[in-house]
Amino acid sequence: MSRSSAVRALPTPRRVQGTYYTLMLGNTLAASFIWGVNTLFLLDAGLTNFEAFSANAFFTAGMLIFEIPTGVVADTVGRRASYLLGTVTLAVTTLLYWMLWVWKSPFWAWAVVSVLLGLGFTFFSGAVDAWLVDALKATGFEGSLETVFGRAQIVGGIAMLSGSVLGGVVAQATNLGVPFVIRGAILLLMLIVAALLMRDLGFTPDRGEKPLQATRNVLRASIRYGLGDPPVRWLMLTSPFTAAVGFYVFYALQPYLLELWGDEDAYSIAGLAAALLSGAAILGGTLAPWVRKLFRRRTSAILLATVSSTLVLLGLGLVQNFWFAVVLVALWGIASAIDDPVHRAYLNDMIPSKQRATVLSFDSLMGSAGGVVFQPVLGRAADVGGYGTSMIWSGVISAVAVPFLLLSRAQNAPADTAQEVTPPPDADADSDADAETA
Repeated sequence: MSRSSAVRALPTPRRVQGTYYTLMLGNTLAASFIWGVNTLFLLDAGLTNFEAFSANAFFTAGMLIFEIPTGVVADTVGRRASYLLGTVTLAVTTLLYWMLWVWKSPFWAWAVVSVLLGLGFTFFSGAVDAWLVDALKATGFEGSLETVFGRAQIVGGIAMLSGSVLGGVVAQATNLGVPFVIRGAILLLMLIVAALLMRDLGFTPDRGEKPLQATRNVLRASIRYGLGDPPVRWLMLTSPFTAAVGFYVFYALQPYLLELWGDEDAYSIAGLAAALLSGAAILGGTLAPWVRKLFRRRTSAILLATVSSTLVLLGLGLVQNFWFAVVLVALWGIASAIDDPVHRAYLNDMIPSKQRATVLSFDSLMGSAGGVVFQPVLGRAADVGGYGTSMIWSGVISAVAVPFLLLSRAQNAPADTAQEVTPPPDADADSDADAETA
């Protein structure tokens, strides 16, 4: 290899971001093929609203159960290995989901496969963001995480817009099962892409421990750097409420908009919900760094987005007009999209490198715990009082996150006012050592 070729091959912040955006594009495109029709798919298989959202709850239960064990994989085997395992698991379980629909399987079968789908996603949660942040530090990145996560939001929004619209159109032209088959194929393609592009940088896996000991150490680290750190703890305690509501509302919007439209077979209209949120993700990702600059503290931007989301959900539960509902869905999506990059940057800046994947996975676990509880409850509310009633209750549950955000803000953590990528003080030594290793 020539000297010039070797220089070009060296990892740079730009290459790291390019790989991250590529993974985000492929993952979101694969997932969004079913987002626009997933609830309709479950109902078409013979499930009630309660059973459909209970199946989603089993999915989040799978994430709850497997977050810590798969966190061990990310921190002891490697973030790249964790991503590859997750891609394989999701491809296989997505095709199993399609087979359950073909066979009109009983609810217990949906519950089992939903748990396995949750397993697939836990290999992703924490690992990909941890890979990104550590690789950026190792390659000398000095910008703001909000900008990187905001661009990822834009890329994800474009992929989501394309996938959700195409998924709805494909379902309309064929049947509700075909988008699931396409999703499985895209995931297999992403397996090849990640194997070629993704390398662990700025992080050295600790492979010297036995699995049980590693699990215990991961759990201790989750408690010490997560629940044991006040600003992180209060931020993580918002997740059971905001994540659970986000899961439910996203999928409930499909039949709710069809109901307001007046044609339950208009699958392309169901895809409109996902398409709206895709456009909102693009706009929100663009606005997030700008909104962050309007406030000295990150928690101000997060509070604004959370309160706005709550008010919009309450309004969405009261409207009866389809087009007014469409406007509110877009507003909810924009608020959520602005919150996400700022929230992730705030959390990442409070976590040491060595425990990053672990604590991020634990935060996802907290969200999954809320999803297990609230999704069936909200699904039951939809069965009894209609989707509008369930939206109102979603707004009420979302509002519970506000006091926890205020408590996190009250800790005056340095990450709350940070503008650039800055590791926590007790993580400097680990970060320097990892950078030298890379």
